[in-house]
Amino acid sequence: MKRALITGITGQDGSYLAELLLEQGYEVHGIIRRSSTFNTKRIDAIYNDPHEKGRRLLLHYGDLADGTCLRRVMEIAQPDEVYNLAAQSHVKVSFEEAEYTADIVATGTLRLLECLRDHIRACGKQVRFYQAGSSEMFGASPPPQNEDTPFYPRSPYAVAKVAAHFFTKNYREAYGIFACNGILFNHESERRGETFVTRKITRAAARIKLGLQDKLYLGNLDAKRDWGHARDYVRAMWLMLQQKEPDDYVVATGEQHSVRDFVEKTFESVDLDWEEYVNLDPRYLRPTEVDSLMGDPSKARQLLRWEPEVSFDELVRLMVQHDLELARQEHTLRQAGHQVTGSQMA
Repeated sequence: MKRALITGITGQDGSYLAELLLEQGYEVHGIIRRSSTFNTKRIDAIYNDPHEKGRRLLLHYGDLADGTCLRRVMEIAQPDEVYNLAAQSHVKVSFEEAEYTADIVATGTLRLLECLRDHIRACGKQVRFYQAGSSEMFGASPPPQNEDTPFYPRSPYAVAKVAAHFFTKNYREAYGIFACNGILFNHESERRGETFVTRKITRAAARIKLGLQDKLYLGNLDAKRDWGHARDYVRAMWLMLQQKEPDDYVVATGEQHSVRDFVEKTFESVDLDWEEYVNLDPRYLRPTEVDSLMGDPSKARQLLRWEPEVSFDELVRLMVQHDLELARQEHTLRQAGHQVTGSQMA
């Protein structure tokens, strides 16, 4: 039985990847951060009680800021594959928490690679490593962007991801580690956090439709992105680590839509005119904007035999359908006299 270690297992990508690996017969180890509240909702469906025998999902407390705990978890998990998905991944927040973002995203990746290097030397077996890159690393470089496009990061998050990318590349070349960078363009789902723009839009449209919210405030509606579904993208992560040789890959749909397109499609699906409900709020504008991202996934299609299965329209439909159900539940609870907020239903 193969063993995998996932940092960021409670996030959108981590939860989908854990499901995929369990389906493939893996024993999955995940690192979670200690919190005073439960933060494992995305993996509740696959969670096993620690008292159960034969369980294949095991969780360990840890943090990319703590190299000692990373080494300890690595020794316990004895992984064949390591997927580094943990990050402070909100671009706008990275301007407010630049030092923390750099420590977790860039230096955190270095800590994990150092742990992996020592672990490989001690155990004498090959362990494959995946680093989650981001299309934000391309920043101001014009689209379409592929593996040879120069990086031009426009946020502390993107700068940190570029550093993590080159740390991974360097450890591959310096120490012979099977290490891959996945440069993933925007990928969303029903599990996306509510502070990310796509989920913010679908949650708001559903709540407005049911009279639970009046307005939606957004920033740059003209920003253009390449959007796919997270379930498709974690499959690409896994495929990278199944190849004969390590390499770096752009993962994208090759299609581009603006934030305005996403808003229009979302509100259209609930029979509302978006212009009556959406207002601009300058607080949501970034100090340095990324105007246009669109990936060229030719290499992934050719070498990984990877293709996205969920279209843009289907992505929006799935997210709206999910958030309409949450809004209906919230509406029912409010009618019964319960005081709830939209975030409590997410």
